[in-house]
Amino acid sequence: MTGSGRRPAKALLPPLWVPALLLVVILPLTGALPADEARSLAALTAPVLGFVVLLTVVAELCAGAGLFDAVADGAARLARGRAVALWFLVAAVATACTVVLSLDTTAVLLTPAVVAVARRVGRDPLPLALTVLALANTASLLLPVSNLTNLMAAPSFDGGYLGVMAAPAAAVVVVVVAALAVLHAPALRGAYAVPERRRAADPVLLRVAAVVVVLMGAGFAAGLPVLLVALAAVVALGTATAWRRAPLLVPVREMVPWRTVVVTAGLFAVVGTWHAHGLTDVLAPLVGTGDDAGSLAQVAAVGAASANAVNNLPAYLALAPTVAGDDTRLAALLVGVDAGPLVTPWASLATLLWLQQYRRHTFSAPGGLVRRAVVQGVVVAPLAVGAGILALVVGG
Repeated sequence: MTGSGRRPAKALLPPLWVPALLLVVILPLTGALPADEARSLAALTAPVLGFVVLLTVVAELCAGAGLFDAVADGAARLARGRAVALWFLVAAVATACTVVLSLDTTAVLLTPAVVAVARRVGRDPLPLALTVLALANTASLLLPVSNLTNLMAAPSFDGGYLGVMAAPAAAVVVVVVAALAVLHAPALRGAYAVPERRRAADPVLLRVAAVVVVLMGAGFAAGLPVLLVALAAVVALGTATAWRRAPLLVPVREMVPWRTVVVTAGLFAVVGTWHAHGLTDVLAPLVGTGDDAGSLAQVAAVGAASANAVNNLPAYLALAPTVAGDDTRLAALLVGVDAGPLVTPWASLATLLWLQQYRRHTFSAPGGLVRRAVVQGVVVAPLAVGAGILALVVGG
């Protein structure tokens, strides 16, 4: 009972995972999603969702080992008190983390570390955190593991994923970093007192985590099966954590992001059902059929607009059949759905996670924070998508 004698009001709506789970079950059972379509959809998306689970566990174990805090703290000292150097180091760390551990990992685990470092050196954390947000999305083109959309698309590339996507991925990052440097120029001025080195709670576990992440990234880049590589990393880090008797930051049951998996599966089921009832025929005229510069820009623009309208995962799944069989057009779609979803808060899961983490660690008002993120996205998204398409055209 509250002080007024009233009971707290119960939520009127169930958690989002509840209707998502119902959709996953009901759509195939009722035949709205035909059995053949359901099996094909499961074969495509189940490995992706499994990878999400494994990589989230890796990220949580790395955070427990102090890896992200150590990297951010090292960046503050390596910058030698220069704010501009600290900003570029944060950008480099955000890019590397996104490429190797995925955009969602960057949003969840690097954001609090960056906020903590900014406070230690007496700087405004928002410009650094906004940089993390932008690069969590736009740096997610290089490897299949960097983004769930890439994982779904990778088997469809006849010429190999990395060979097609390396140039647009590099172009996007270079242009985005340059644009962010201009946008946040006032925050890059000045100096700060170099903080003292922080000793890790367990230096041995920290070194093990660093080695595992480097080896995992090498395995991803070498094209080894991503599920096996991620599973090996989970086993290695879990064993090391138990050996060192290190405390976990979250309970084991909370390490598995089952709610995210269920909601994502629900989105996949809905889009798969739409496809079974003619969605491809509706979308095909929007993306055209050519592979010239204008046609590639059209594909990317539709992908980016769809991602900002609904979310990048269902946007990719809905549009992928319209570019099937053409590596360049598929690459253009990835540029749109990976680098474009920066304008609306729901455009990517990473953005929602970033908002949650930043507010949790700074107690910021949501309205002003969303406005700053949207303003940055309106400027950066077109530049990022344009850079990726230009690289595809020049490289082709």
